[in-house]
Amino acid sequence: MTGPVDGRDVDRSGGFRAGPSAAGRGRSGAGTERRPERRGRGGQWPTGGGRGRPTGRSAVDLPRYAAYQAVAAVNRDDAYANLVLPAILRDAGLVGRDAAFATELTYGTLRRLGTLDAILTEAAGRDVARIDPPVRDALRLGAYQLLHTRVPVHAAVSATVDLVRSVGPGATGFANAVLREVASRDVDAWVARLAPPLETDPIGHLAVAYSHPQWIVRAFAEALGGDLGETTRLLIEDNERPPVHLCARPGLADPVALADEVGGAPGAFSPYAVYSGGGAPGDLPALTEGRAHVQDEGSQLVADALTVAPLDGPDGRWLDLCAGPGGKSGLLGAIAAQRGARLTAVEVSEHRARLVRQATHDLPVTVLNTDGRTVGATPKLAEGHFDRALVDAPCTGLGSLRRRPESRWRRQPSDLPALTRLQRELLSAGLRAVRPGGLVAYVTCSPHVVETHVTVTEAARRAGVPVDFVDARPLLPTGMPGLGDGPTVQLWPHRHGTDAMFLAVLRRG
Repeated sequence: MTGPVDGRDVDRSGGFRAGPSAAGRGRSGAGTERRPERRGRGGQWPTGGGRGRPTGRSAVDLPRYAAYQAVAAVNRDDAYANLVLPAILRDAGLVGRDAAFATELTYGTLRRLGTLDAILTEAAGRDVARIDPPVRDALRLGAYQLLHTRVPVHAAVSATVDLVRSVGPGATGFANAVLREVASRDVDAWVARLAPPLETDPIGHLAVAYSHPQWIVRAFAEALGGDLGETTRLLIEDNERPPVHLCARPGLADPVALADEVGGAPGAFSPYAVYSGGGAPGDLPALTEGRAHVQDEGSQLVADALTVAPLDGPDGRWLDLCAGPGGKSGLLGAIAAQRGARLTAVEVSEHRARLVRQATHDLPVTVLNTDGRTVGATPKLAEGHFDRALVDAPCTGLGSLRRRPESRWRRQPSDLPALTRLQRELLSAGLRAVRPGGLVAYVTCSPHVVETHVTVTEAARRAGVPVDFVDARPLLPTGMPGLGDGPTVQLWPHRHGTDAMFLAVLRRG
C-alpha cells in the first residue's frame, strides 16, 4: 500500500518541508474565487464576509485556504489545477514552504479523490454527494492531511474545522466527528475495510487502493498485458508528484549548461531533457528568453523520433498536424532550423494557435489556424506536399494523470468513440499530407489500446494509400528499457519516468 507521506515530509506544525513550489504561472480559470487583498498575521485569512473570502469568527490558515480555493474551482467549475493554483498562490503571496504545502494539498487531494470519498462516505454515514460541496471539499483536504501527510491529527482536524466554519457555517460539529472517524484508522486499514478482495476482484481492489476509476485500471492492465503487479506499480507512480521536465531547444541551449543554470539535472533519455531543480518554471530566464520550454521527456522523445527516422529524398517540409499548445512544434522547429527545414504547424483552436505562434515566433514555423483534417483543401496544406508529419492526436490523456490529476475523474469510457474517430481521421489526413516515401509519426498521451493499436491499425487499413510500419524502437535512445517487441512503442511513468506516450511511425508507400 501507499505510504503515509507520498515521499515528502511535513513538519509538526503542519508546514511543508519541501523546497519552493514547482507550480508554473497561469491564469485563473472561470469562476475562481478572488482572495482578499489583505492578510492577517501569521499567514492567516482575516475574518469577514464576501465572495471568495472565509467568514466566521476564526481566521483560516492561508496555505490550506489556497488549496481549498483550487480544489473547489476544479470540482465546482471544471477548472484545471495547473491553471488555477499558480494564480491563487501568486495572488495570496505564498512562496517557499507555504506554497509547497498548498500545492501538495491540492494535487494530493485531487489524486486521491476516489479513495478519500470512499472513506468519507463511510466515516460520515452518508454518500459524499449528499454533503454540501464547500464542506465536502474541506473534508477532502482534511482527510488527505490525516491519511497522507505527517500533519498531527489535532492540527489537521482543528485547521479543517476552522475552514469548514468559514465556508460552511453550521457544519463544524459534523466535520469534527467525520474527521475524528477518519483519523481512527490509517489509510491501509481503511483500504482493507472498504476495498473488494484482491483475490476475487483485483480491478475493484486496485481502484480503491490507488484511487483510479475502475475503467482506467482495467485499461492500464490490458495495455500491460494483464500484469497486475506492473499495473500496481503504474498506479502508484500515477499518484506521485512528477518532476518538471524542461526541453533545451537545440541550437539555443545546451542541456548540461541549462541543468546547471536551473539547479537541476540532464534528463535520463532525451538529448534535450532537463529535470528542473524546483521553483516556478515561468520565472526561469531560459523560458522567458525562448531557449527552453516545459515539456515532458516522453513528449520530447516521440517528437525527436520523427526527425531521426531514415528518409529517402527531400527533407525540407515538415508538418505538425495537431500543434497546440506548441511544445512539440517548438522542439521540431528548433531542429528544423538546424537542418534547413521548415515546419507547418496546424491547430484548429484559435487560442491554442496563438500559443503555438508564441512558442515558435523565432523559429522557421508557419502556423495555420485550421482543422488538420482539411488536408488538400488549401495550397498551404496540400496532399503529398510534406516529407515528415507528426500527428499528436487529441486523446483521453490517460498517460498524463500524474500532471493532470482531475482528468481521471472527468474522463469516461463514453468519450472514446468520438475521440478514436477523430484520431483515425487525423492520422488518415497525415498520411495524405506526406509524399510517397514520407513519414508520419502517430502519437497519443494515452496507453489505452483503443486509442493506440486499434486506432493506428484501422487508420492504416483505411488510408487509401500503401502504408508500412517502421520499427520505432531504434528511433529512441540506445539502452531504453521496456520498449517491447515493436514496431510501435509505449512509454510508461513507472518504466521510464515519462508520461505514458504511445508512438507509431508509418511510411507512405
